[in-house]
Amino acid sequence: MINRKATAVWKGTGKEGTGTISTQSTVLENTQYSFNTRFADGKGTNPEELVAAAHAGCFAMKLAFELNAAGFTADELDATATISLDPAKGQIVKSAIELKAKVPDLSAEKFAEIADKAKKECPISQLLNAEITMNAELI
Repeated sequence: MINRKATAVWKGTGKEGTGTISTQSTVLENTQYSFNTRFADGKGTNPEELVAAAHAGCFAMKLAFELNAAGFTADELDATATISLDPAKGQIVKSAIELKAKVPDLSAEKFAEIADKAKKECPISQLLNAEITMNAELI
């Protein structure tokens, strides 16, 4: 079992309050978040942005492992995840992955098969209770 943790400290009301997020690795340390960073364009982070980063990173690493298992090594995997929060429902409804991949000697058909497997099996994909889409391009 591997355990990772992050801490959020919030002070005040939901709309006027402010918070900080810190991670075990200290990559984020007392990083600001607030109503404005979540629902407007304020300075700081927000939970959805952090989920998007986690999904993009997890997917890219899972894809690298799957490519290696199939006998390929990527020169570069450029993955972007866009998380969609529906404020009316109060839930994340979608994660859309955009992928540009440079993988020598890999056919488009095999690439699509491996990328789809990584999309379905990466731990963050399995965690999300949302639609997960992918637009994958082999360049």
